[in-house]
Amino acid sequence: MKNKFYQYIQNLQDQIVAGLEKVDGQAKFKEDIWERPEGGGGRTRVIENGQVFEKGGVNISGVHGPLPKAMQAYFNVGDVDFFACGLSLVLHPKNPMVPTVHANWRYFEMYDKEGNVVNQWFGGGQDLTPYYLFEEDAEHFHQNCKTACEKHNSEFYPKFKKQCDEYFWNTHRNEARGIGGLFFDHCKASEDFSLENWYDFVTEVGNSFLEAYVPIVETRKDLEYSPENKNWQEIRRGRYVEFNLVHDKGTLFGLKTNGRIESILMSLPPHVQWVYDHHPEAGSEEEKLIQVLENPINWL
Repeated sequence: MKNKFYQYIQNLQDQIVAGLEKVDGQAKFKEDIWERPEGGGGRTRVIENGQVFEKGGVNISGVHGPLPKAMQAYFNVGDVDFFACGLSLVLHPKNPMVPTVHANWRYFEMYDKEGNVVNQWFGGGQDLTPYYLFEEDAEHFHQNCKTACEKHNSEFYPKFKKQCDEYFWNTHRNEARGIGGLFFDHCKASEDFSLENWYDFVTEVGNSFLEAYVPIVETRKDLEYSPENKNWQEIRRGRYVEFNLVHDKGTLFGLKTNGRIESILMSLPPHVQWVYDHHPEAGSEEEKLIQVLENPINWL
């Protein structure tokens, strides 16, 4: 399974990068191959200063070796070995009318010292972070998530949508990072859903990503915006950074397993602001967004 999924994310990286370069029309992704001293490595691809994307990355990695002590405590396991692979992407558009997007699809195995697999699971998801709220964009993104889920289980979309709203929540701000999507983790084989079934589901979601995001970008990328709109985008990006550095489990895992720091922090936007005690004007489009972030809603 690990070889099969790693092959899948290599191909998916190629597809997504090609699709995004076509949308941008100017910038190309730069590739950086890296190795992890303890075992494994990855292929980082980053785009910067494009016509559409100010900064973004579509990264894959496959790392293995002894599970570090800090992660043993986190997973509540003893001295085991691990393998983890996944694709992680974040895109920060230039135009504040275009939402930031994040997605991640991953697979994890643990082994005893004889090399026997003692645990294995899939995880992942995708979520949208707009700076200005266009309800039809939120509906489009969520409809794509729902369509992918329903090909496998009618209960997946409401369950994973709820988990997304709960996970991407800045508890110290009491607001969501964005308008959600899907989040699933520790997806293990059971009597009624095999590991192959999980593979089929996770790859279904991965394959649907470009259709979920690109039409939104195409619709919004040429809209006019003011310096005030850009200012708001940078203030909201600050909240994005806060979540990634304070709460995100993927960031924690990368740092605790001696991951490549440039690839882990690829998700951070290039221009960000923190303004003391900032509140949007009453009745403004900016306030409309905040109201939705404080009280997540069902888009479909």
